[in-house]
Amino acid sequence: MILAVLIAFGSVIGFNIFVNHKIENTLANLPEPNYPVTVEKLTPSTWKQSIDTIGVIEPFQGVAVSNKVAGTVDAIHFKNGAVVKSGTLLVNLDNAVERAQLKAQQVQLPSVRDDYQRLKKLYAKNLTSQQSLETAQSKYETLVANIAMLQATIEQRQIKAPFSGVLGIKNINLGQYIPVGTNIVRLDDLSVMRVRFNVPQAQFGHLHIDQAINLTVESYPGRIYQGHINAIEPVINDQTGQIMVQAEIPNDDRSLRGGMFADISVELPSLNDQFVVPQTAIVFALYGNSIFVVDEKDNQTRVRQVSVEVLNRSGANALIKGKINFNEQVVTTGTLNLSNHTQVTVVANPLTLPKSMPKL
Repeated sequence: MILAVLIAFGSVIGFNIFVNHKIENTLANLPEPNYPVTVEKLTPSTWKQSIDTIGVIEPFQGVAVSNKVAGTVDAIHFKNGAVVKSGTLLVNLDNAVERAQLKAQQVQLPSVRDDYQRLKKLYAKNLTSQQSLETAQSKYETLVANIAMLQATIEQRQIKAPFSGVLGIKNINLGQYIPVGTNIVRLDDLSVMRVRFNVPQAQFGHLHIDQAINLTVESYPGRIYQGHINAIEPVINDQTGQIMVQAEIPNDDRSLRGGMFADISVELPSLNDQFVVPQTAIVFALYGNSIFVVDEKDNQTRVRQVSVEVLNRSGANALIKGKINFNEQVVTTGTLNLSNHTQVTVVANPLTLPKSMPKL
């Protein structure tokens, strides 16, 4: 029985040793994997620098036209969306009472003025007292001031355009009583637009007045508006670490409107003789970024993994630096299965990379 047991266990152990030996031989004789990849030669490239951000467009001038005095709308002299000049009469408020009071004051003015002039001559001849003259003078000047005040009140009831621009949609109706500060209509000067945007303080040294910018809006895909920086906030926001910048953009065709969001690109000097590769060539990892460079040796094509630093990105390309040289071949697609010294086969690239990365 002991012999039978030893034979059984020996058979099992021997069989396992035989199977493991066969597996080792099979794995040792497996052919080395060879992966297809596409490559691109590293050539000196020009990298266009820019500060890309988002801003809000606002008109050169824009106000909600309102009234300084309360009253009833007597007449509306504008149409929705009309183009008006500075000083154009927009709305009349009822001023019948003020006009009647003004007329009453103006009727009294000649006689009060004549009394003052007469007493002035008599005082010069010592024929009247100084008190009588001062009383007449006070009455005359008070009447003149009252007339000026009534004229100003009547003028305030004539609401005019403070500057030339485009009107919006009226918010009042004829015969409506409107309190002080009522939003009557929006008025915007659209001849020149302004855009405000924030820039990180690290980029502050690259900004200056009259610097060119490019601007795009979703309403007009593919159209690029050009402008220049006209103001930079004197202080940096201590909470966000960013600085406010304002730029002006000509708007001759009135296509830009206030409140639009815009993609802004502030132009910076270009960098020459740089290493630029497609972003698909970079292997992004927590321990560092790298690329694969193709080496030809002993009739074999293998890849060498090189650590790189990604300096900037734009569209489908990236600006990098590392221990690489011009004219080397960099793997652009097929990096998923690669490791250092992996054997590869270079194939033609059937795909064309887009000019810009898609937006999420």
